[in-house]
Amino acid sequence: MTQSARLFTPLLIVSCLIITVSFAIRASFGVFQIPIAEEFGWLRTEFSLAIAIQNLAWGVGQPIFAAIAEKIGDRKAIVLGALTYAAGMVLTAMSTTPIEHQLYAWLVGFGVAGTGFGVVLAVVGRASSDDNRSMALAIVTAAGSFGQVLGAPVAEWMLTFLTWQTTFVIFAAAVLALILTLPAMKAPPMASKADLEDSLGSILGKAFRDPSYTLIFLGFFSCGYQLAFITAHFPAFVTEMCGPIAPGGILDTIGISTTSALGAVSIAIIGAANIFGTLAAGWAGKYYSKKYLLAGIYTARTIVAALFILFPITPGTVILFSVAMGTLWLATIPLTSGLIAHIYGLRYMGTLYGIVFFSHQLGSFLGVWLGGRLYDLHGDYTVVWWVGVAIGAFSAIVHLPIRERPLGQPSAA
Repeated sequence: MTQSARLFTPLLIVSCLIITVSFAIRASFGVFQIPIAEEFGWLRTEFSLAIAIQNLAWGVGQPIFAAIAEKIGDRKAIVLGALTYAAGMVLTAMSTTPIEHQLYAWLVGFGVAGTGFGVVLAVVGRASSDDNRSMALAIVTAAGSFGQVLGAPVAEWMLTFLTWQTTFVIFAAAVLALILTLPAMKAPPMASKADLEDSLGSILGKAFRDPSYTLIFLGFFSCGYQLAFITAHFPAFVTEMCGPIAPGGILDTIGISTTSALGAVSIAIIGAANIFGTLAAGWAGKYYSKKYLLAGIYTARTIVAALFILFPITPGTVILFSVAMGTLWLATIPLTSGLIAHIYGLRYMGTLYGIVFFSHQLGSFLGVWLGGRLYDLHGDYTVVWWVGVAIGAFSAIVHLPIRERPLGQPSAA
């Protein structure tokens, strides 16, 4: 297997671009929550369910697209993902009923899977040397955060002079443009002769019988719950529950004069902070135990979320929360994917990570749907927020017993 000794390569740059665009669009959906509900007079649950289905489809599609990439090639899988993504966006733009939004959410979710971490991280992992792998995975993950920095504010800005339908169509065109970058994404061979000694069925069987794989699967659930809930509902949460922005204050002077604008900017702040957090996690993953780093991240998330909801919600606490949570946001991705590569090898890393990612997206589905459902029942997000705190603590605990060594390697004496 050819592995580059250089960290920054054309493959890494193109991978970052694909993830940036894919995640910018995905992270913007929370901005459309109120405009779409108000245009059609829907309950918050309706569009929330569409976003929840999108996240579930992403989880279902992740191992499928990873297997497609391993079977017919990475670039072909990404082309298929981009076409699916764009089709879902255009059809959603033409939809006028909740069932249509929820139906086409499956296409959008599958499209995110085809242009997202499961396919791209596996390519980058194979192309990187052992010394560079942790940081390369972190850089691509940080590109997803950069997409989040761009996505919500750009969507909010476009909605000031365009309809949400036109915005969706423009986003679809941006996804299709990714196909033009793929010639520069020259992926390494899928496997050497030695790598092929284990078939996919064999390595899956070994992983499924390994308690550590089950613990990784369970632990990733809360990451999806927290991230998807905040991405989908935090802009609306801030719009409706945050205290007023002081006229003439710092936020007002830089153009953030409404809680709606603050809600969109908060998503961007989370993404910006996570660029630092993810790169720091990638660096740390090279030198320290990945399972303990993951346990620490989930513990910190639990504390940050609990403190935020316990104190009065003001513009200041929204900013502080966004920075703190952002630092921890996608830091789990390079560590989780790197842990899987370390324990189970690189040959089927995409599929193995894709299956674990399904747990992440089950959490995403629950976080988004439950957020809308409980909001309609209680008029606020307090209960669903505390559920996220509890399962974050659970994830911190379940990472501790993981055996962090290559599968089949005996324990150190």
